[in-house]
Amino acid sequence: MMTVKNDGNYADVNGLKMYYEVHGQGRPLLLLPGAVSGVGTAFGCLIPLLAADRQVIAVEFQGYGHTADIPDRPLSFEQLADDVIALLQLLAIREADFFGYSTGAGVALQIAMRQPSLVGKLILASCTFNSSGRHPALSGLESLLTAEGMKGTPYEAEYLSTAPRPEDWSGHLKKVAAFNKKIQEWPVDAIRNIQAPALIIAGDADIVQPEHAVALFRLLGGGSLGELSMPASRLAILPGTMHTALTTKTDLLMAIIPDFLGGHISLITASA
Repeated sequence: MMTVKNDGNYADVNGLKMYYEVHGQGRPLLLLPGAVSGVGTAFGCLIPLLAADRQVIAVEFQGYGHTADIPDRPLSFEQLADDVIALLQLLAIREADFFGYSTGAGVALQIAMRQPSLVGKLILASCTFNSSGRHPALSGLESLLTAEGMKGTPYEAEYLSTAPRPEDWSGHLKKVAAFNKKIQEWPVDAIRNIQAPALIIAGDADIVQPEHAVALFRLLGGGSLGELSMPASRLAILPGTMHTALTTKTDLLMAIIPDFLGGHISLITASA
């Protein structure tokens, strides 16, 4: 069952009332946000640009933003992927392109591994496929995943203004911290078998190490000599870009994403 509200839509999937927004018209592009992000903090700058010639569907995962948590259900990439797959089934979408950022990139990669027929093209921004790909100094950043550490941030403001139970903020951060500590070790053969063209994006000061982004690029078919055989997958390392700022770099992103997706968004308009 789907419920439409003025400020967005809710779908009953896997015990969740999952929030999603639809913008524009055209081929579907799923936007999947990162840890502690809702639609606004993850993609607010990009949605008007991407929706110029696309039907953009931006979702919020279990416990994120408008989507209430299920207290006894831990967060996992696999479960979040199942929720997105169930949403697509409800929306009768048989194939779409996916743009995942951080946690959302891992969810998109899981969907491509498990339900390849759903995926046209993949944009994976700040994506890891095993724990060794994370920056060794990341533990210092994750120690800030507390109500006190997040005080005054856009993530706190977004959650407190959108969550069905704003008082769950501290508990949600604890759940996210536990999720982030789980060992990630996905089989490279499963990734190598993905046929969907992929655009791998990372910042040069990201929580994902650049070597890991290159390794993922190669697993997804990149790295051949273009003059002899241009690969379908692409790699972009954004200069002067940290993890939390990546999706705000609209000029850089809109210089590469529309061409990869095969869209017709004017770069002059997008950069204005």
